[in-house]
Amino acid sequence: MLFDFSYKTITTNAESICKDKGSKFIAFAFAVTTEAEIKQHLITLKDAHAKANHHCYAWRLGAAKTNYRVNDDGEPAGSAGKPIFGVIQSHDLTNVLIVVVRYFGGTLLGIPGLINAYKTAAQQAVAQSTITEKPITEIYTLEFGYEVMNSVMPKLKQKGINILSQQFADQNIIRFEVEKAIAQKVISELTGNYLLKDKLVLKAII
Repeated sequence: MLFDFSYKTITTNAESICKDKGSKFIAFAFAVTTEAEIKQHLITLKDAHAKANHHCYAWRLGAAKTNYRVNDDGEPAGSAGKPIFGVIQSHDLTNVLIVVVRYFGGTLLGIPGLINAYKTAAQQAVAQSTITEKPITEIYTLEFGYEVMNSVMPKLKQKGINILSQQFADQNIIRFEVEKAIAQKVISELTGNYLLKDKLVLKAII
């Protein structure tokens, strides 16, 4: 991730249905950014499919792709959540939740059959969604006085910078988001400029 400047995610939620030996697998793909959103989607699906036998899922959050979880929801260990997560990995996705709801049809599929069914259902849901590539961004706060206002503001109005909030008082404070690909260039322009050096405080928000 050190040299990655973008990540892949989905921009449209999707749903698909597949059947295997009488069992029905309904797969849902959601674009998410927080665990709170994930929890709400799971609650909604539990209510909408209260009679389903299993609600198996996998999710991954963040550009670093280190925050993830899988859940087999009563299926044999590794037979549901893991193959769903495998689909997320194969498409290199993040900020995504995939849930596969299973209605048991009376015939046991065995672990290989379950793995294939959950994988297929998840793949179909992803195929129905729209995958896009988004830039990785970093967030900073910048504090400065009025004497350098005219030098600072033009540098924060270039493409790839999004001002999130601003407060103008004796000491001006701006919170901005910048694409990782140009972050070092922007920081160098601010801190390396002789007019601005020692006249501003720049902090990265972790």
